[in-house]
Amino acid sequence: MYFTDRGIEELEKRRGEQEVTFEWLAEQLRTFVDLNPDFEIPVERLATWLARLDDEDDDE
Repeated sequence: MYFTDRGIEELEKRRGEQEVTFEWLAEQLRTFVDLNPDFEIPVERLATWLARLDDEDDDE
């Protein structure tokens, strides 16, 4: 188990029943980076990975 699994599990436990839009998620990520600029690159990588999930099917 990775250290980040604890945070992911907490997120799922606290907000797992909620539905959000990608617009909302994008705004939260922007706010997080504004408050924590050292995390700009990991957040950018996560956002890019999420944006391109469907592209993996095109490669096969």
